Amino acid sequence: MIKPVGSDELQPLFVYDPDRHHELLHEAEELPSVVISSQAAGNAVMMGGGYFSPLRGFMKVADAIGAAQTMTTTDGLFFPVPVLCLLENVDALEGAERIALRDPNVEGNPVLAIMDVESIETVSDDQMALMTDRVYRTDDMEHPGVAAFNGQGRYAVSGPIQVLHFSYFQDDFPDTFRTAVEIRNEIAERGWSRIVAFQTRNPMHLAHEELCHMAMDRLGCDGLVIHMLLGKLKPGDIPAPVRDAAIRKMVELYFPPNSAMVTGYGFDMLYAGPREAVLHAYFRQNMGATHFIIGRDHAGVGDYYGAFDAQSIFDEEVPEGALEIEIFKADHTAWSNKLGKVVMMREAPDHTKEDFVLLSGTKVRQMLSEGVAPPKEFSRPEVARILMDYYQSLK
Repeated sequence: MIKPVGSDELQPLFVYDPDRHHELLHEAEELPSVVISSQAAGNAVMMGGGYFSPLRGFMKVADAIGAAQTMTTTDGLFFPVPVLCLLENVDALEGAERIALRDPNVEGNPVLAIMDVESIETVSDDQMALMTDRVYRTDDMEHPGVAAFNGQGRYAVSGPIQVLHFSYFQDDFPDTFRTAVEIRNEIAERGWSRIVAFQTRNPMHLAHEELCHMAMDRLGCDGLVIHMLLGKLKPGDIPAPVRDAAIRKMVELYFPPNSAMVTGYGFDMLYAGPREAVLHAYFRQNMGATHFIIGRDHAGVGDYYGAFDAQSIFDEEVPEGALEIEIFKADHTAWSNKLGKVVMMREAPDHTKEDFVLLSGTKVRQMLSEGVAPPKEFSRPEVARILMDYYQSLK
């Protein structure tokens, strides 16, 4: 199986030993504590599950700036984005060597992790601006990722962590949330050797389904991991339980047995386009995928990124040898009326726009909310039914 990034073995930060876990929870009740941001909580969950291996905790400011500028920390570790625990107030932490990090997304703010405090630093406006510009390629506060990153506070608390809970993800999505450790184990149990991963924060329509089949066929893969985001999205996005149901129905009906896994991970979307694409590839290698599909405007939002910036960054900016996972570079896929099947648009040069079945997201949402199924060339009817039921429930 493919090795994790930067090491021979995955290094999850979750405390699995039940006795030690109990001891730490008891200790946490006596420690100074702070409710962290949703973004920091997502980072802790990802470190707990081994997705961010070999990262040992939250970065110091110098390491975060290195990750933003060159995707490399001060000690040479490759990581494509800053992983910071930013707070608005640290008065309660003064002089503390160990602190409890509390979950902002669960009622009662239970302890999420314990940190050994290495430093508490003030992040300057210039440093925030530099990281924002390099990671998001814009300082526009209308960009949801920029707004979330800059809205956390200016005190960076850094140090290694021990993770004690997977926030609401494990409780709310017991059939879907999986750690990188669990996915690696299931890949081994299934006997897969070449595995392609597909990222989604949306339901999968026919074009997405066929893109996965194309990638598996062309790469000679014996397994597909559909890996959906379960964390916070932007307003208007379809909730995770609805996406989960729609995707599971598609896999049940249109993929051969033992060829596809439906899984999810706990993280807040950054909408950082190219940089987030590299992060996605990073943790897909850690979960055992040998290949990763990146299509048009991967992890983007609005018009902040070029259509294929998330592909070219791997050739132009990712340090050579940093990742072993291979990128399957895809174009927009759509049903061709000429050929009677889904194709990548760049592979049909004799087509005009009118030769494809293309529907905007706005148009699809309007149809679904009106109880009108999109054409079968766009969406499987069984998937459309689940989405129509959801939109009808909003009325």
